[in-house]
Formats: sequence, structure tokens, C-alpha cells
Amino acid sequence: MNLQDGLPREKLSQLATNLEGVIRGKHEAIEILIIAVLANGSVLMDDVPGVGKTTLCKALASSIDASFHRVQFTPDLLPSDILGSSIYNPVDGTFRFRAGPIFSNVLLADEINRASPRTQSALLEAMSESQATIEGERHELPAPFFVLATQNPVDFHGTYPLPEAQLDRFLIHMNLGYPSPATEVDILFAQAVTNPITNLKPVLQREELVALQDAVRHMYVDRSVAQYIVEIVGRTRADGRLKLGVSPRGTLMLFRAAQAAAFLAKRDHVLPDDVQRMSHFVLPHRLVLTSKSKYGSVDKEAVIAEIVASVKAPS
Repeated sequence: MNLQDGLPREKLSQLATNLEGVIRGKHEAIEILIIAVLANGSVLMDDVPGVGKTTLCKALASSIDASFHRVQFTPDLLPSDILGSSIYNPVDGTFRFRAGPIFSNVLLADEINRASPRTQSALLEAMSESQATIEGERHELPAPFFVLATQNPVDFHGTYPLPEAQLDRFLIHMNLGYPSPATEVDILFAQAVTNPITNLKPVLQREELVALQDAVRHMYVDRSVAQYIVEIVGRTRADGRLKLGVSPRGTLMLFRAAQAAAFLAKRDHVLPDDVQRMSHFVLPHRLVLTSKSKYGSVDKEAVIAEIVASVKAPS
């Protein structure tokens, strides 16, 4: 496929239109989600109930002609419920592997923080290596593969906070927030008869998405811009308010997200502006505050904003 003929990029516009028909008034959130998909990264949506987190994830999956599974995470969910397991056949005395929902292109982990740490950890290998080791055997996951996870930040009863190792595997951490009053009125009429998600049709084929993701990886990044990324990340590791700064994985993910942002903007190179914008979605959830900062109401997003503002961008 010739990525210069404009067809795949036009389909990205159709994808945005599809999503905006379901989730109204959230243009930036939808754009960030598409950037994450182009970068082949997983997304964690952290917001109050009822703002459309799960609906947006389902709309994205419906708009991509790819395999999709949704798992409702609960305290009694087991790793085998996600990965799969071997089933004994008493007729011939053999075991047959039954693949779990992780063997899909898009996995929706709904309310991921309601599962136990043991079950949460079943996603670690898949999210970082696109493979799963089950009963000692390695299984490749289909391409593309990414996780869309949701969690509720206000209900802590029966939840297990995601550990830093798992948070670090999410490319993007985002929230939707409440709609404006005018948008909420539009939502009432849009869903008066039926939910718009029921009428969604795929606008992007799996092969086309893989080709777009490959094109993103070949986006030109000047060495000065790469050094700019590294300097921003380095400042987080030296900040006294932080017990843990951004990992090298986070550096790479910021690099990839900036490439995807530039690609979506129909440019052939990455600008410092792309790095600055994506820093606010890629970096904050990777930080760990010191105890003093945590109880001193230090905001991770504000820390990143200060660091980005303090680093001189290349001209």
C-alpha cells in the first residue's frame, strides 16, 4: 500500500468522524486515542462513571475491522480467564489449548482495577511484548494488539490500585470529563431512540492499520528533537518531588507518541510542539511522588508542565 496516496490518512478522518458521532464534544480526547492507536500503544481511561469511557472504547473497536474482546474485571477473575488454558478431552486423553480473550486485536479491560494483582499481571507480558506465555509455551498475539482499559478513580471499595510496572506499560493515560451543557443536550436527543454505536460500521481494515503504524515508525525525528525528549525525561529523574521518574520505556513511548501526533497532523517530521503536547498524556502516570509531595498535594501533571516549560526546545 502506498501511504503517500492519501487514502489511509483520509480513513483516519473517517475514524474520527465515527467516534465523534458516538462521543460528542470530546474532539481532543478522540484525537489522543487515535494517536495511541497509530503508535500501537495501550490506553488507560481514568474518569468518573457514566462519561462514556467504555462506550468510546467499544466505538473504536467497532470502527476497526479487527477482532475485539471485552472483559469485565472483577475480584474473582483469574489469569486463565484472560489468557486461556488447556482443556482435557476424555475421549482421546489429550489436552487442547483454548485461547482466552487476550488473543484479539483490541482487548477492552473494563474496570481493570477491580481485579486482583495476580490477574492484572496477566496483561504485563502482552502489553510490552505482544505475546503470552501460557503453561510454559509462548504464544504470539495477533497484530495489531493493544489494550483499552478503564477504571473509576472515585470508588475504592473492592479495587486494587495498578502497580507502577503496569502503569508504565500504558502509552496514554487520559480522561474524558463531563460534557458541556449544550453537548449534554445534544446527547439526550442523539440517544432518544437508539444508541449511535449500534449503527457504526468499520472504516479501517486491520491491514491498513498495520501499514499506518509502520509508517508512523518511519516518521523522521531530528536528533535535536530526540535529545529534547531525553532532557525532559532526565529532569523527572532529578526532581526532588519525585521518588521515581520516567523510565527508558517512557522515553521511547514519548518518542513514538510524538511520531504518531506528527503523522496525524499530516507532517513528514516531528516538531518539539508534538513532544510538548504528548508529554502531558504520556509522562504523568509514570511518576511516583515522594511521601512529602504526595501529602503536600503536589500534582503530577503540574510537575510535567513545569519541567516541559523549563527545558529549552530546539529551534
